[in-house]
Amino acid sequence: MTARALIIGAPRSGSGKTSVTIGLLRAFARRGVKVRGIKTGPDYIDPGFHEAATHLPGLNLDSWAMAPDLLRHLARQQADDAELILIESAMGLFDGIPGEKNRSGAASDLARLFGLPVLLVLDVSGQSQTAAAIAYGFAHYDPQVKIAACLLNRAGSERHKKLGGDAIEAIGLPVVGAILRDPALILPERHLGLVQASEHPEMDAHIERLADAMEASLDLDAIHAAAEPFEIPTGSAEKALPPPGQRIALAQDAAFTFLYPHVKREWQARGAEIIPFSPLADEAPAADCDVCWLPGGYPELHAGKLAAAENFRTGLKRFADTKPVHGECGGYMVLGETLEDADGITHAMTGLLSHRTSFAKRKMNLGYRRAEILADGPVGSKGMVIRGHEFHYASVLSPGTDIPLAVIADGGGREIGKTGGRRGLVSGAFFHAIARA
Repeated sequence: MTARALIIGAPRSGSGKTSVTIGLLRAFARRGVKVRGIKTGPDYIDPGFHEAATHLPGLNLDSWAMAPDLLRHLARQQADDAELILIESAMGLFDGIPGEKNRSGAASDLARLFGLPVLLVLDVSGQSQTAAAIAYGFAHYDPQVKIAACLLNRAGSERHKKLGGDAIEAIGLPVVGAILRDPALILPERHLGLVQASEHPEMDAHIERLADAMEASLDLDAIHAAAEPFEIPTGSAEKALPPPGQRIALAQDAAFTFLYPHVKREWQARGAEIIPFSPLADEAPAADCDVCWLPGGYPELHAGKLAAAENFRTGLKRFADTKPVHGECGGYMVLGETLEDADGITHAMTGLLSHRTSFAKRKMNLGYRRAEILADGPVGSKGMVIRGHEFHYASVLSPGTDIPLAVIADGGGREIGKTGGRRGLVSGAFFHAIARA
């Protein structure tokens, strides 16, 4: 079966791409279409919404962090046994970082690499005919990126829809519908973006409302017809992150949620077993595992409960005596001595590393990271270069005295310096590993 695919893009963040994408995913699934979602860029929250809408695993494809062969490999996996793939752009369609051709991280890179058309989502609140000028710019900006159709989002009235829609069609672009402004369709947000699908109360009911809105407002047949065959050459998993062990104890609960779907999938494809445990339920990693991995998440929202989880803390320390433990971002914060929450209350963490972090003194850290690993460990062997991403608001009160884990540079190659920590078999850093360079 050859899937068809379509990129859902927009001029900027906040245009409503995620609501449109998950509404369309559910609307097509209702019709019996075998539909799956993909998110471009390093956003690890939205694939959870795609999975909630389709009941099938989501995926990130990141053209900066992933080599083209790995992009092809992962895309082919996602397209297996699918009829329609909807690829949601991060930020604006052409937003990325300067660098190698088609390695900017922008969704437009995937449009060129896979030869896919774009459905352009235009938030027309505060404008009408001017939307046609924006659409015209998108249609002519890059001849290798085809804008197949537009949809209008957050229109104020039927007259508003007609003014904007007629102007866009007059420049030769099809309009597949318009969605009226409705606060009930907005997804809740917090400091790292949208509240995750697993935490959203009545998530399925909200997705149903979104699907109802898409069915009532958009021409689903025209959207399906705009998608083109997803014919992808065979790729390679060579640049995927190798599993850190045969049996991997993976922290997995509301405090530890940010593990990229492709990382876990590739670990399992190479024969690794994932053994989940919940620190919030005061569970320790299973003693028969080879390695423990603490992913990112929201430990700052659960610091008191983690500090009180005595079985987890003592069990993790016992595990770390003989086996590797690695923490990414939130997991790294939990490996430190203390974590100060938003209210300024300091909570004791595991103390397996010596740094101290604070969420009360917030500072946004955001961007791609190129990390050269300084010693063998779960995240990679000495000298290995990992491409990844950093996004957190925590600040470091004290860097501690541990040996650094890696030397990092930003996406443009400008060196930032040494990062993370390593003590005995324990390691961690704020960056999230995505793939090998």
